[in-house]
Amino acid sequence: MLTEMSKIRNIGICAHIDAGKTTVTERILYYTGKNYKMGEVHEGTATMDFLQEEQERGITIQSAATTCPWTFKGNEFKINLIDTPGHVDFTIEVERSLRVLDGAVAVFDGKEGVEAQSETVWRQADRYEVPRLCFVNKMDKIGADFDFSFSTIRSRLGANAIAIQYPIGKGHELEGIIDLVEMRAYYYDASEKGAVITEKDIPEEWQDVASTWRHQLVERASELDEALTEKYLTDEHSITADEIRAALRKGTIERRCFPVLCGAALRNVGVQKVLDAVCEYLPAPAQCPPVEGTDPRDKEKKLTRPHDPTAPFSALVFKVVADTHGDLTYMRVYSGKLKKGDRCINPVNGKREIASRIFEMHAQDREPLDEVTAGNIVAVVGIKDSYTGDTLCDPDHPIVLERMTFPEPVISMSIEPNTQDDKRKLSEALTVIRREDPSFRSNYNEETGQTIIAGMGELHLEIIANKLKRDMKIGVTVGKPKVSYRETVTRKAEYVRGKFVKQTGGRGQFGDCTINIEPFTAAEAEAAELDFTENVAFENKIVGGSIPKEFIPSVEYGVRQTAKTGPFAGYPLINIKVSLVDGSFHAVDSSQVAFEQAGRIALQEAVAKAGPTLLEPIMKVVITCPEDYVGNVTGDISSRRGMIVDTEDRANVKLITCEVPLSEMFGYTTSLRGMSQGRASNTMEFLEYRPLPANLVKEIKEKGE
Repeated sequence: MLTEMSKIRNIGICAHIDAGKTTVTERILYYTGKNYKMGEVHEGTATMDFLQEEQERGITIQSAATTCPWTFKGNEFKINLIDTPGHVDFTIEVERSLRVLDGAVAVFDGKEGVEAQSETVWRQADRYEVPRLCFVNKMDKIGADFDFSFSTIRSRLGANAIAIQYPIGKGHELEGIIDLVEMRAYYYDASEKGAVITEKDIPEEWQDVASTWRHQLVERASELDEALTEKYLTDEHSITADEIRAALRKGTIERRCFPVLCGAALRNVGVQKVLDAVCEYLPAPAQCPPVEGTDPRDKEKKLTRPHDPTAPFSALVFKVVADTHGDLTYMRVYSGKLKKGDRCINPVNGKREIASRIFEMHAQDREPLDEVTAGNIVAVVGIKDSYTGDTLCDPDHPIVLERMTFPEPVISMSIEPNTQDDKRKLSEALTVIRREDPSFRSNYNEETGQTIIAGMGELHLEIIANKLKRDMKIGVTVGKPKVSYRETVTRKAEYVRGKFVKQTGGRGQFGDCTINIEPFTAAEAEAAELDFTENVAFENKIVGGSIPKEFIPSVEYGVRQTAKTGPFAGYPLINIKVSLVDGSFHAVDSSQVAFEQAGRIALQEAVAKAGPTLLEPIMKVVITCPEDYVGNVTGDISSRRGMIVDTEDRANVKLITCEVPLSEMFGYTTSLRGMSQGRASNTMEFLEYRPLPANLVKEIKEKGE
């Protein structure tokens, strides 16, 4: 295993659905010698899409990791690569991959430029402060336009994009690329699968275009470095290719610029140059800031770990995959080293773990290792009690690394086992899926006797149901998808009393509390420095000891447990603040259980007085639609209680951005195809929760949905 950290690159390939991420990855595996033949997504033979579901649908569902070597400027580099899904239902896969990567390659469709999901992924990468390269793919597509795609990266993403390549031709006339740093032309031999590259002078007819883009490159690169700025002002032509590269590398690592490359992965044009750019411009682990965390014994105390093999061991678990030989726990090692058979600790739950075997992964194949050092991504067998987002570290030097945030599910459906044997297998299978996928939830509803599964979208739940039936061989009947509504209050209710008194023979139960309830937001909670777990804030305003200190957490527990099932219509209660203002106790009969019950009663009474209502999930929908069908599509959106936010002309199609309630969007893709003769497409992602119209609140309550 390579231990020299400066030669390691941890990168992800991420983009909008259908921009060609997996095809780019397949070419990378071929050119780095990991694969001897190229897999194709459209043929269902892509290495990284190894699930049967992925091969049939031609989409990526789970992120797959691989390690491949690449020789650049005579040095052997090691690239840890993660191919992520583009579909919004699997946004969690992108989220957890970006958390552990040092750099990413954002792939864009050469005809479409920046699309809806590209923006989502870009924002996720911004949140985790990941440096990026941009690859404008599909330059061989009819209608591909590099200038347009490049301008959308600058305008829609607000990114300081700097083109370092320009295509020679476009559509079926694409021949190769111009390297604007070297000012050389590169041609790819189609008969040799693009593995043979010919370097030539830039053809006469492309000289002017190349000079214009080269001037822009030098100008923008010189803005990244003070010494270069001075040189640029005196003599632009004296700036060397090495100076440009050094300025771009510095700017990319600091996320002040994003180099843009181009090519066509399916035609094998430009992929090797992407690998060169990854080695040239993206950071090695040691060039990233030290990883930050907290001391498990003192949450206020901040700790850091340098990316150094000699520092104490620390790693973040970013994925768990159930496997026949024991769970595979994927982790990014940030500091220190881990040997086969070593013990480590999970400081979150205090459990000790043993890394019985360590593997370097290549999609579904694996290579055993004796040890792993800082900066690497590996899978470990033997970890029993650590899940996505947990930290593993040296028992003598504990640290808790920052966890990932997981989105709340927006859609649910019932799932019924067919036989008693299926029932037993189902609960085990759901536990396994929950461990693998933190955006999936399941629970058993005592009242209806149903098992409810919840996820990020129709496709997400459909794939989970298929996994249960086909992969895990469990007979289940699936109900219709349902919307996950939320409850909230619309006004303040003050001094609402909850009293729980139970007198039986001997010792009784006595709990009495008075609360205020009011609408509350995450921003207000942050300003007031209140814990806003599950969007409920609780504040203790007791003065004078009317309730003893030891019973106050019990009142909070009662309030929070009741909020989970919602006193109004059975949905989780969110965006509220509960203030405990008064109460009383009994010296003998008061207990924790009694105050939990008092908190529960008080919240139920308070919600009834505070104007309860339902909130529904609103989806941001982006529809790409030919001009002829715009009237049909917009009329249909209005009939679904949708609101059109923006329309934009894009070549010969219209981009319609709208906000529509999820409850109106079931089966929308099929009806959209129907009203546009199959020519319109759409993407959908969760936006926010908004109040439901009063007439529908009543309807849903009566249905008991």
